[in-house]
Amino acid sequence: MRIPRIFTELSLCCDSTAVLDGSAARHLASALRMKVGKEITLFNGQGGEYAAELTEVGKNKVAAKIVEHRDIDRESALKLHLVIGVSRGERMDLIVQKATELGVAEITPLFTERTEVKLSGERLAKKVRHWQQVAISACEQCQRNLVPAINDPITLDQWLQQSDKTDDGTLKLVLHHRTEKRLSEHQEVKDICLLVGPEGGLDEREIEAAIESGFQPLALGPRVLRTETAPLAAISIMQSLWGDMG
Repeated sequence: MRIPRIFTELSLCCDSTAVLDGSAARHLASALRMKVGKEITLFNGQGGEYAAELTEVGKNKVAAKIVEHRDIDRESALKLHLVIGVSRGERMDLIVQKATELGVAEITPLFTERTEVKLSGERLAKKVRHWQQVAISACEQCQRNLVPAINDPITLDQWLQQSDKTDDGTLKLVLHHRTEKRLSEHQEVKDICLLVGPEGGLDEREIEAAIESGFQPLALGPRVLRTETAPLAAISIMQSLWGDMG
């Protein structure tokens, strides 16, 4: 049986006991039916992972003694920041989940002219927490020990103003099917910011604003890809060219 991996916000150190509650405890006790003495892996996003042995298993509380720290780094050398228009339904969940599995370091959701999702206040905060949990669950599954940050959504114009203030050598790309520039035409890089629109894509004004802010247009081929397909295809190619895939 595969050893379960659990994310926790607790401080972790060897020879201490981690007490898990909430969904983590219910998952171990009820879904996986783990027993005292079984091994689990804990990580808190601060580097490495910890082998732990269950010492108490209850419906709403699980305790585990930490026995070993493993300094394991499964992060890609390519730092990817995905900036993407908020999509409807489960599409955004899929993008966050798969982008996390593919090694993205940071995700910024955007409100654009063609964004159909209307969120604000507590509903927006709840959605961000949900997306962060999707990323955490993906890290538990794919064995990443660092969880990508899900930033608070802002408008594209606001985000472009912020990005204009940074010039750190990052390759800035905006997906735009009307260009002929391909990823393979770029030289090797270590930092990429990828801008993708929602359903319907970015409009012409938004694309021009991105280009004026230093973004280069990028095409992935002759076919128009859905908003949930395009970023994942691009990230896969980037990881194959300059990261840790392939």
